[in-house]
Amino acid sequence: MTIAAPPALDSKSQLRKTMGFWDVLLFNIATVLGPRWIAAAGHNGTSSISLWVLAAVFFFVPGAFVINELSSRFPEEGGLYAWSKEAFGPFHGFIAGWTYWIYTFFYFPGLLLASASMAAYILGERGVVLAHDRTFQLTVALSLLLVAVVLNIIGLNVGKWLQNAGGVGTYVPLMMLVGIAALVCWGHGSATHFTLRNMMPTWNWDTVNFWSQIAFAFTGLELVSCMSEEVHDPRRTLPRAVFGAGALIAVMYIAGTFAILSLVPAADLDPQSGVFHAITVGSMTLRLGILGILAAVLVTAGNAGGVGSTVAGIARVPFVVGVDRYLPAAFGKIHPRWKTPYISILVQAGISAAILLGSQVNETIRGAYQFLIDAAIILYFIPFLYMFAAVIKLAHRGDRKENPHAVLVPGGIAGVWICGGLGFLVVLIGIFVSLVPPGDSANKLGFELKLVAGTVASVLLGLILYWRGSRARQQVDSTK
Repeated sequence: MTIAAPPALDSKSQLRKTMGFWDVLLFNIATVLGPRWIAAAGHNGTSSISLWVLAAVFFFVPGAFVINELSSRFPEEGGLYAWSKEAFGPFHGFIAGWTYWIYTFFYFPGLLLASASMAAYILGERGVVLAHDRTFQLTVALSLLLVAVVLNIIGLNVGKWLQNAGGVGTYVPLMMLVGIAALVCWGHGSATHFTLRNMMPTWNWDTVNFWSQIAFAFTGLELVSCMSEEVHDPRRTLPRAVFGAGALIAVMYIAGTFAILSLVPAADLDPQSGVFHAITVGSMTLRLGILGILAAVLVTAGNAGGVGSTVAGIARVPFVVGVDRYLPAAFGKIHPRWKTPYISILVQAGISAAILLGSQVNETIRGAYQFLIDAAIILYFIPFLYMFAAVIKLAHRGDRKENPHAVLVPGGIAGVWICGGLGFLVVLIGIFVSLVPPGDSANKLGFELKLVAGTVASVLLGLILYWRGSRARQQVDSTK
């Protein structure tokens, strides 16, 4: 593998600034808010209510403060990769960027499977069977991935409309869920009895694996920072959009979980498509079955937007690493017509599609989905450890207070340590509990071995590429 010198014209200078405040706000909603997390919370039971609140207070809010400070101080393409490199140097920056990128290979298949399962409800009650059909899920999943890839290669000026539709298409059906639940409860009562006691966290091996998913469901606000140089006035736009989207997301996770459990008991909820099962049940109770079909249509668009936003944001990381020549130079190429990092997008989509197909081997749909989620969480949380550590280290630099554009973590250095420390601790716990097989796993040892082997192999592959890239970079620099 040879790594050529960068082109005379800096690839990053060819990127187009196409995203404004509303684009970024809806991008954040499409990226973070997921009906499948509300379904998983409902499947876990009433204790999920308190877990949402705890995750919001001890992880989501501190994370938003940290992201706002880092994105306003260092509004560079690559986001988390750039921040980690700034704080700890190229090697650690590469590890953060590599794991941040490679997690999508496992994340996309899980998101796509859940999206396909939800899309089945467009057919109404007939879709219940299709929601669990392997052939249907794979066909719809690969189709959604193809649409997201094509639109993002054409360019953000086109692709951003998919993300915008994703934000609207995600939030509106969940508002419908809350409204339907309120009407049903008022007229027929709740399917679940809520008490302060049963909403408190419970500890058992059947649910501990789920705890990391609660924190994972709150991640994604940092993603648009990977595209900072494609955002109008990023120092002002990014923090405003983070706070606005963050408030809307936190409220909907909590209200949505109350709603879904009000309509369907936890034991009857599927952790992928439970939201639409609940909407279907509620709309049938109200004799308005069309609401369930409408919600499924909207959320299919929402899930396509979520795939599109993740494709768009994450692909910028290997692009910037390719520009820095720690990955093959092809990753740093810009499409000559559409000015997008098309090589990064194509590689990302191709590997994700392969893992989607491979995850089905000798696994039930539920088992394959859970493996993909846990692998994604572990890999994704590694760069978050870097991010929370980076904000603490960079807080001691003199330029922090001298930067008039910086949106700083409140409370000075002590506030940085509190937010960074809380985030680091929650992420570390999330990694460990992800390693615990779910209670309904048929082969717990096999699940564990596959999960550990997949994670270790992914990191080792990155290290090999880094050392090869670093050696080739030194050879190129020595010839200048």
